[in-house]
Amino acid sequence: MAAASTSSAPSSTSVSSKKNRLANEKSPYLLQHASNPVDWYPWGKDAFAKAKAEDKLIFLSVGYSPCHWCHVMERESFESEAIAKIMNEHFVNVKVDREERPDIDRVYMTYIQATSGGGGWPMSVWLTPDLKPVVGGTYFPPEDRYYGQPGFKTLLTSIAEQWRQNRAKLADQGARIFEILEQASDLRMFGGDGAPAASDTPRCPSATEVADTCYRQLERSYDVAMGGFGRAPKFPQCVNLNFLLRHREALLRGVSTEKTRATAEKALQMAVHTLLMMAQGGIHDHIAKGFHRYSTDGKWHVPHFEKMLYDQAQLARAYAEAHQVTHDRQLADVARDILCYVDRDLSHPSGGFYSAEDADSYPEDGAREKKEGAFCVWDEQEVRRLLSEPLPNCPDKSMADVVCRYYDIRPNGNVDPMQDPHDELKRKNVLIVRESKDSVATCFGLEVGVLDALLERAREAMLEARLRRPKPHLDDKFLTSWNGLMISGFAAAARALGQQAYLDRALRAVAFIKEHLYDAEQKRLLRSAYRGADGSVVQISQPILGVLEDYAFVVQALLDMYEASFDVSHLMWAEELQDMQDALFWDSQELGYFISSGGDPSVVLRLKDDQDGAEPSANSVSLNNLVRLSVLLQRSDLRERAEKLAAVYGQRMALVPLALPEMVCGLMRLQAGAQQVVIAGPRDDPSTKELLSCLRRHFLPFVSVILADQDPENPLLQRLPDFGSYRLVDDKPTAYVCHNFVCAQPVTTVDMLEELLAARQDES
Repeated sequence: MAAASTSSAPSSTSVSSKKNRLANEKSPYLLQHASNPVDWYPWGKDAFAKAKAEDKLIFLSVGYSPCHWCHVMERESFESEAIAKIMNEHFVNVKVDREERPDIDRVYMTYIQATSGGGGWPMSVWLTPDLKPVVGGTYFPPEDRYYGQPGFKTLLTSIAEQWRQNRAKLADQGARIFEILEQASDLRMFGGDGAPAASDTPRCPSATEVADTCYRQLERSYDVAMGGFGRAPKFPQCVNLNFLLRHREALLRGVSTEKTRATAEKALQMAVHTLLMMAQGGIHDHIAKGFHRYSTDGKWHVPHFEKMLYDQAQLARAYAEAHQVTHDRQLADVARDILCYVDRDLSHPSGGFYSAEDADSYPEDGAREKKEGAFCVWDEQEVRRLLSEPLPNCPDKSMADVVCRYYDIRPNGNVDPMQDPHDELKRKNVLIVRESKDSVATCFGLEVGVLDALLERAREAMLEARLRRPKPHLDDKFLTSWNGLMISGFAAAARALGQQAYLDRALRAVAFIKEHLYDAEQKRLLRSAYRGADGSVVQISQPILGVLEDYAFVVQALLDMYEASFDVSHLMWAEELQDMQDALFWDSQELGYFISSGGDPSVVLRLKDDQDGAEPSANSVSLNNLVRLSVLLQRSDLRERAEKLAAVYGQRMALVPLALPEMVCGLMRLQAGAQQVVIAGPRDDPSTKELLSCLRRHFLPFVSVILADQDPENPLLQRLPDFGSYRLVDDKPTAYVCHNFVCAQPVTTVDMLEELLAARQDES
């Protein structure tokens, strides 16, 4: 897939033809800055040595490829010869791709948030030569023009002058702030009131109580009309949807009362309504499929148009699991839609997944400025020219009339000017479904099935037309953590929708990670790989080692792959990576996992994540992984570690569980006990497959499924003392439903297994 139309014109801003050091990098974001007149350095020893030798401050600029305001600051400031001259004279200038180096990004974003109360990208920080921050912010306009905010040129001059005249004071100020950050970094997980006394042992809170509080906090912010939580801008927030589905399951498996049943159904309704409203909204790309980053309004209509792999991964899983609960075909169709987009537009032939597509693109060939959403939006006349074919039953109406009615396409555009401050979407339409198919079909005298076929033809024609437009930039780096999330998305869909093709796609991605994102000698994951100019997968000379989220998300992916395929090699590699994660990242004070391993001296502060956001926190995912592995492999040491991890975050979960809904899910799983279903039977036996298919029809988020395939070479026979005791009954494949390794009477038919699953109670 091309990164951009070859006929697109360059930006109107003059760009130096001379390349800087970033031309030797592989990150698409860093390469975007390779022609800047700024004397950029990548993060590394050369930059640090220069800063020390010349006693200069480092100007650190952190961003990522699809970031709109990163592009704006580049165009306004980094492409300016005048500003570049000031930067080059007074500072050592360093560019970092936050997606390549989340450990560096997190250190200095913590500083920005602590000193300004906010954060975002681009992140702009001035550092002493020993990498301590002294001044920071986010986007700065080039001149002093916005509401009293100093312009970038003014800041550069002022900070350079302060360093020249009073560097000791500035350095001391940075050191003091950093000490405060070091002290504070371990406090937030304790709820913000300070760490417990040394004599106190952190305790796990009650999962039931924490989940109830989390649910009530979500319920208060729930948008009854449009779905989602809170006000605009609205994000998918998959961690909230995952929690609601699991909270419902926990309630239904616990002590049944009228109140718990009502709460369970309300939790499901909140999740499903949100998913359906997002699917109808403009945040969903109805033509090219997949989802944009977020909605700028409260109605899911006008999105920020970038598409991120991690959103597709989590949404695919959410829609697939919601379908598993409800058997609603609409939800399954959206899951398929997302996976189609990823397989078509975010996939490398070798099996890896690219990171993102930009929001901005040129509106037409020959244009000199990019506009947000240009690749995705429509004007009415374009649609009418494209879809002029008359309806068979109503010759005075065309396909365009139907499409315009169904997707709310209007002559003057359907975008509220309040959502378009730069007039980039003036007279344009962002497709959104505001009316039911039944209503539209009735309006045009069509059967719903005929309408569906007509809309599908229209979408194909519109996609073909869109592909003739200049394409947005593709961030074609491969991130291990996001590839892990996407594997989980495909694996979840393979289970929930019964699609072997999704499992096959996930298998190719696992093989890609093992070949390109794993150092087999060190048995360590790498953070990233890249697409070379010839389309091959390439690596930098000194590969970036994986951070905590790479391990957590890949372990989760491998566990999901085991329960989708029952290939024991996935389980064995998951265990190996979990043990490596524990060795590299576990805090020796038994206080959870650090984001970074501590092996890089340039990462001057080791932090821990304490919030589930656009992605679940790695500590939250790790809690689930530890519990799952402890059940699947009967490792009590991993369960003990899970209990310690839950206890460390216990106070934070008790006070603000909405900050960690994914961890609350892990706590529910931990306190539900070891729940297993073991299917004993040859892998290819039709009766074995029927029992496994029965399990796939059910949403069982707290249950580990194991296949005892009667293969004498299965490594689990040597690992698990009781694995060989799961035998066939009357020579028939058999299901064992177990809780805390005590099993109910084994069953051999799907009907009997269905009865056991229906009667299963959570005794935790």
